[in-house]
Amino acid sequence: MTDGPASPEPLAPATRLVALGREPASPGAQVGAPLVLTSTYHADGEVSYGRGGNPTWSALEEALGDLEGGDALTLASGMAAVAAAFSLLPHGGTVVVPDAAYNGVMATVGDLEASGAATVRRVDLTDTAAVVAALPGADLLWLESPTNPLLEVADLPALTAAARAHGVLSVVDNTFATPLLQQPLADGADVVVHSVTKYLAGHSDVLLGAVVTARTDHGRGLRQRLYRHRQLHGGIPGPMEAWLALRGMRTLHLRLERACANAADLAGRLADHPAVHRVRYPGFGAIVSIEVAGGAVGAERVAAATRVWVHATSLGGVESLLERRRRQPNEPEKVPEELLRLSVGVEDVEDLWRDLSSALTHASTPG
Repeated sequence: MTDGPASPEPLAPATRLVALGREPASPGAQVGAPLVLTSTYHADGEVSYGRGGNPTWSALEEALGDLEGGDALTLASGMAAVAAAFSLLPHGGTVVVPDAAYNGVMATVGDLEASGAATVRRVDLTDTAAVVAALPGADLLWLESPTNPLLEVADLPALTAAARAHGVLSVVDNTFATPLLQQPLADGADVVVHSVTKYLAGHSDVLLGAVVTARTDHGRGLRQRLYRHRQLHGGIPGPMEAWLALRGMRTLHLRLERACANAADLAGRLADHPAVHRVRYPGFGAIVSIEVAGGAVGAERVAAATRVWVHATSLGGVESLLERRRRQPNEPEKVPEELLRLSVGVEDVEDLWRDLSSALTHASTPG
């Protein structure tokens, strides 16, 4: 018997990013995913109303789900995704969280704690044994790796395995790493959260979030709960935002490769700058945090003195941004006053270095 054709080789993420979310190929069909603007559908179809679904959302969800190895659900913003994930925490339940993480998450758990809706256990994510010790009796474990803005790295496989052993749901914010650098579902996480606003969309023109669950019975059950939360709370994405995010994702691999190379280069140079006391860089990704001379005043002077770097609150776009994080409300005290978070973009690295080095030297000069 003649052997049939060999199974096709799996496509690389860069190739899948370009092709995912398209309609099936057919003569005369459009190549790009369409932007569908409608609030209303004819009766007796799969979707009955615009709050329940949209083909443009579905295209983005297909692409992101494939990259993360699960099923994605898009929401109106990164914080809408955070809120959806916390909806899995039972009222009066216990959540284990990092002692320093994204300030929107820290504010959320602070509100839950203050209202009596949850008990909060704060842990150092770099101390795996301490995190595991906090799990008995908990309901949800919230993880970031790398953390925002300290760039601490957690042992995700060990922590998610321990959470599962204790019957604790594990949620991982994968915004900083993106699915190109890390796939938490493969490491055992139950839910992955993204601020799609950041690297995935990548052009500082979209507010969007997403949650991703595993393609298992357990994961599908979680996705149904998250879908119901989105539908009833109304945190739906706009079709235009979803379309822009999918278009941005087509070049994620190119943007991330350049930004990561720039970040690694700058981290090495910053370690030798006399005005920099400490460089925080985990060895991957495009975020670098530095602690500079002169405390909070010195850090603010650096941020005000750059010309290429943009002083702004965000990250993951094509442009390089910097900010003193302790100027933001709800930023944990563990974050040093003099810490600047650098979101490294895709500009020429020599231009970025000259601008930043000059600002650092200016800020450390008396007078």
